[in-house]
Amino acid sequence: MTLPVVGLTTYREHAAWGVWRQHADVLPAQYATAVEETGGVPLLLPPVAQVAAAVAVVDRLDALVVSGGADIDPTRYGADPHPRTAGWREDRDAWEVALLDAAEAIGLPVLGICRGMQLMAVHAGGSLHQHTPDLVDHDEHSPGGDRYGEIDVATVPGSRVATLVGDRLSVSCHHHQSVETHPGYVAAAHAADGTVEAMELDGDRFCVAVQWHPETAADVGLLAGLVRAAADRATRP
Repeated sequence: MTLPVVGLTTYREHAAWGVWRQHADVLPAQYATAVEETGGVPLLLPPVAQVAAAVAVVDRLDALVVSGGADIDPTRYGADPHPRTAGWREDRDAWEVALLDAAEAIGLPVLGICRGMQLMAVHAGGSLHQHTPDLVDHDEHSPGGDRYGEIDVATVPGSRVATLVGDRLSVSCHHHQSVETHPGYVAAAHAADGTVEAMELDGDRFCVAVQWHPETAADVGLLAGLVRAAADRATRP
Protein backbone atom coordinates (compact mmCIF):
# COMPACT_ATOMS: atom_id res chain seq x y z
CA MET A 1 0.00 0.00 0.00
CA THR A 2 1.35 3.41 -0.96
CA LEU A 3 0.88 5.97 1.80
CA PRO A 4 0.29 9.51 0.50
CA VAL A 5 2.95 12.08 1.31
CA VAL A 6 1.57 15.41 2.54
CA GLY A 7 3.88 18.43 2.61
CA LEU A 8 3.44 20.87 5.52
CA THR A 9 4.94 24.35 5.28
CA THR A 10 6.78 25.51 8.39
CA TYR A 11 7.86 28.54 10.36
CA ARG A 12 11.46 29.67 10.59
CA GLU A 13 11.82 31.23 14.04
CA HIS A 14 14.21 31.71 16.93
CA ALA A 15 13.46 28.69 19.13
CA ALA A 16 14.62 27.05 22.33
CA TRP A 17 14.93 23.32 23.12
CA GLY A 18 17.26 21.47 25.46
CA VAL A 19 20.44 23.54 25.73
CA TRP A 20 19.89 25.18 22.33
CA ARG A 21 18.75 28.69 21.47
CA GLN A 22 18.90 29.26 17.73
CA HIS A 23 16.93 29.63 14.52
CA ALA A 24 14.93 26.53 13.73
CA ASP A 25 12.32 25.29 11.31
CA VAL A 26 9.28 24.50 13.43
CA LEU A 27 5.60 23.63 13.23
CA PRO A 28 3.17 22.62 15.97
CA ALA A 29 3.18 18.82 16.12
CA GLN A 30 -0.62 18.74 15.84
CA TYR A 31 -0.32 19.25 12.07
CA ALA A 32 1.86 16.19 11.49
CA THR A 33 -0.11 14.12 14.00
CA ALA A 34 -3.40 14.94 12.28
CA VAL A 35 -1.98 13.95 8.88
CA GLU A 36 -0.60 10.70 10.28
CA GLU A 37 -3.83 9.84 12.09
CA THR A 38 -5.83 10.29 8.89
CA GLY A 39 -3.58 7.95 6.90
CA GLY A 40 -0.91 10.22 5.44
CA VAL A 41 2.83 10.67 5.88
CA PRO A 42 3.74 14.24 6.92
CA LEU A 43 6.76 15.93 5.35
CA LEU A 44 7.90 19.30 6.73
CA LEU A 45 8.77 21.97 4.17
CA PRO A 46 10.86 24.84 5.56
CA PRO A 47 11.27 28.07 3.56
CA VAL A 48 13.79 27.60 0.76
CA ALA A 49 15.66 30.56 -0.74
CA GLN A 50 15.81 28.96 -4.19
CA VAL A 51 12.09 29.20 -4.85
CA ALA A 52 12.50 27.47 -8.22
CA ALA A 53 13.01 24.29 -6.19
CA ALA A 54 9.28 24.33 -5.45
CA VAL A 55 8.58 22.54 -8.74
CA ALA A 56 10.81 19.61 -7.80
CA VAL A 57 9.42 19.50 -4.27
CA VAL A 58 5.78 19.50 -5.32
CA ASP A 59 6.49 16.78 -7.88
CA ARG A 60 7.37 14.49 -4.95
CA LEU A 61 4.21 15.25 -2.95
CA ASP A 62 0.70 13.86 -3.06
CA ALA A 63 -0.82 16.88 -1.29
CA LEU A 64 0.19 20.21 0.26
CA VAL A 65 -0.86 21.98 3.45
CA VAL A 66 -0.10 25.70 3.65
CA SER A 67 0.09 26.14 7.41
CA GLY A 68 -0.72 28.97 9.80
CA GLY A 69 1.73 31.62 10.88
CA ALA A 70 2.58 35.29 10.68
CA ASP A 71 0.87 38.03 8.66
CA ILE A 72 1.51 38.28 4.92
CA ASP A 73 3.48 41.20 3.50
CA PRO A 74 0.70 43.67 2.55
CA THR A 75 2.64 44.90 -0.48
CA ARG A 76 1.76 41.55 -2.07
CA TYR A 77 -1.84 42.76 -2.36
CA GLY A 78 -1.05 46.44 -2.95
CA ALA A 79 -1.72 47.74 0.56
CA ASP A 80 0.15 49.75 3.14
CA PRO A 81 0.67 48.02 6.50
CA HIS A 82 -2.05 48.49 9.10
CA PRO A 83 -0.64 49.42 12.54
CA ARG A 84 -1.51 45.91 13.74
CA THR A 85 0.06 44.12 10.75
CA ALA A 86 3.47 42.84 11.80
CA GLY A 87 6.03 40.09 11.65
CA TRP A 88 5.67 39.06 8.03
CA ARG A 89 8.35 36.80 6.60
CA GLU A 90 9.29 37.63 3.03
CA ASP A 91 11.15 34.34 2.62
CA ARG A 92 8.15 32.30 3.67
CA ASP A 93 5.76 34.34 1.53
CA ALA A 94 7.92 33.80 -1.56
CA TRP A 95 8.44 30.08 -0.92
CA GLU A 96 4.78 29.32 -0.31
CA VAL A 97 3.68 31.31 -3.36
CA ALA A 98 6.13 29.23 -5.43
CA LEU A 99 4.70 26.04 -3.91
CA LEU A 100 1.17 27.16 -4.80
CA ASP A 101 2.26 27.94 -8.36
CA ALA A 102 3.78 24.49 -8.71
CA ALA A 103 0.78 22.77 -7.09
CA GLU A 104 -1.63 24.56 -9.41
CA ALA A 105 0.37 23.56 -12.46
CA ILE A 106 -0.10 19.83 -11.75
CA GLY A 107 -3.47 19.90 -9.96
CA LEU A 108 -2.05 18.86 -6.57
CA PRO A 109 -4.57 18.69 -3.69
CA VAL A 110 -4.08 21.69 -1.36
CA LEU A 111 -5.44 22.68 2.04
CA GLY A 112 -4.76 26.16 3.42
CA ILE A 113 -5.03 26.71 7.17
CA CYS A 114 -5.43 30.20 8.71
CA ARG A 115 -2.54 32.19 7.19
CA GLY A 116 -2.59 29.55 4.47
CA MET A 117 -6.10 30.61 3.44
CA GLN A 118 -5.03 34.24 3.37
CA LEU A 119 -1.97 33.46 1.25
CA MET A 120 -4.07 31.42 -1.18
CA ALA A 121 -6.44 34.37 -1.62
CA VAL A 122 -3.52 36.75 -2.19
CA HIS A 123 -1.89 34.28 -4.58
CA ALA A 124 -5.11 34.33 -6.62
CA GLY A 125 -5.03 38.14 -6.81
CA GLY A 126 -7.24 38.82 -3.81
CA SER A 127 -6.88 41.07 -0.78
CA LEU A 128 -7.12 40.91 3.01
CA HIS A 129 -8.78 42.76 5.83
CA GLN A 130 -5.66 43.58 7.83
CA HIS A 131 -7.39 43.78 11.22
CA THR A 132 -10.74 42.02 11.37
CA PRO A 133 -11.76 43.49 14.77
CA ASP A 134 -12.01 46.86 13.01
CA LEU A 135 -14.86 45.37 10.95
CA VAL A 136 -16.67 43.14 13.42
CA ASP A 137 -16.03 45.06 16.65
CA HIS A 138 -14.88 42.07 18.68
CA ASP A 139 -11.79 39.89 19.25
CA GLU A 140 -13.46 36.47 19.24
CA HIS A 141 -11.48 35.28 16.21
CA SER A 142 -8.22 35.80 18.12
CA PRO A 143 -8.58 36.53 21.83
CA GLY A 144 -4.85 37.06 22.30
CA GLY A 145 -1.80 35.18 23.54
CA ASP A 146 -1.72 31.46 22.87
CA ARG A 147 -5.49 31.01 23.20
CA TYR A 148 -7.80 30.02 20.37
CA GLY A 149 -11.11 31.74 19.83
CA GLU A 150 -14.18 29.54 19.56
CA ILE A 151 -16.31 30.53 16.58
CA ASP A 152 -19.56 29.05 15.29
CA VAL A 153 -19.37 28.56 11.53
CA ALA A 154 -22.09 27.85 8.97
CA THR A 155 -21.00 26.09 5.78
CA VAL A 156 -22.46 26.76 2.34
CA PRO A 157 -24.87 23.97 1.31
CA GLY A 158 -23.44 21.79 -1.45
CA SER A 159 -19.86 22.94 -0.89
CA ARG A 160 -16.99 20.50 -0.51
CA VAL A 161 -16.40 21.90 2.98
CA ALA A 162 -19.99 21.11 3.94
CA THR A 163 -19.60 17.50 2.78
CA LEU A 164 -16.50 17.14 4.96
CA VAL A 165 -17.57 18.86 8.20
CA GLY A 166 -21.36 19.24 8.04
CA ASP A 167 -23.73 22.20 8.02
CA ARG A 168 -22.51 23.88 11.21
CA LEU A 169 -19.61 23.46 13.58
CA SER A 170 -17.70 25.21 16.33
CA VAL A 171 -14.09 25.84 15.32
CA SER A 172 -10.83 26.99 16.90
CA CYS A 173 -9.56 30.24 15.41
CA HIS A 174 -6.48 32.41 15.90
CA HIS A 175 -6.54 35.09 13.22
CA HIS A 176 -6.73 38.88 13.40
CA GLN A 177 -6.76 39.16 9.59
CA SER A 178 -9.25 37.68 7.14
CA VAL A 179 -9.95 37.35 3.44
CA GLU A 180 -11.59 40.32 1.73
CA THR A 181 -11.58 39.17 -1.91
CA HIS A 182 -10.78 35.72 -3.33
CA PRO A 183 -10.83 35.63 -7.16
CA GLY A 184 -11.47 32.16 -8.54
CA TYR A 185 -12.56 30.77 -5.18
CA VAL A 186 -16.08 30.52 -3.82
CA ALA A 187 -16.91 31.16 -0.17
CA ALA A 188 -17.67 27.87 1.58
CA ALA A 189 -18.30 28.95 5.20
CA HIS A 190 -18.99 32.09 7.20
CA ALA A 191 -18.92 33.13 10.82
CA ALA A 192 -22.03 34.77 12.28
CA ASP A 193 -20.38 38.19 11.88
CA GLY A 194 -20.01 37.63 8.12
CA THR A 195 -16.30 36.79 8.10
CA VAL A 196 -15.41 34.36 5.31
CA GLU A 197 -14.14 31.31 7.20
CA ALA A 198 -13.61 28.93 4.27
CA MET A 199 -13.21 29.02 0.50
CA GLU A 200 -12.71 26.44 -2.22
CA LEU A 201 -12.28 25.96 -5.94
CA ASP A 202 -15.16 24.63 -8.00
CA GLY A 203 -14.48 21.40 -9.82
CA ASP A 204 -12.86 18.08 -9.04
CA ARG A 205 -9.54 19.29 -7.65
CA PHE A 206 -9.31 19.37 -3.84
CA CYS A 207 -8.29 23.00 -3.23
CA VAL A 208 -9.78 24.18 0.04
CA ALA A 209 -8.82 26.78 2.62
CA VAL A 210 -10.14 27.57 6.10
CA GLN A 211 -9.44 30.29 8.65
CA TRP A 212 -9.77 27.87 11.53
CA HIS A 213 -7.35 25.20 12.77
CA PRO A 214 -8.71 21.72 11.97
CA GLU A 215 -5.50 20.11 13.23
CA THR A 216 -6.49 21.05 16.80
CA ALA A 217 -9.90 19.35 16.77
CA ALA A 218 -11.13 15.83 17.31
CA ASP A 219 -13.09 16.22 14.04
CA VAL A 220 -10.40 16.25 11.35
CA GLY A 221 -12.78 15.90 8.43
CA LEU A 222 -10.90 18.46 6.35
CA LEU A 223 -7.54 16.76 6.78
CA ALA A 224 -9.13 13.36 6.22
CA GLY A 225 -10.60 14.67 2.96
CA LEU A 226 -7.22 16.01 1.90
CA VAL A 227 -5.49 12.72 2.66
CA ARG A 228 -8.15 10.79 0.70
CA ALA A 229 -7.54 13.08 -2.27
CA ALA A 230 -3.79 12.57 -1.83
CA ALA A 231 -4.22 8.79 -1.68
CA ASP A 232 -6.26 8.83 -4.89
CA ARG A 233 -3.47 10.77 -6.57
CA ALA A 234 -0.77 8.47 -5.18
CA THR A 235 -2.45 5.35 -6.60
CA ARG A 236 -3.00 6.69 -10.11
CA PRO A 237 -1.03 4.82 -12.78
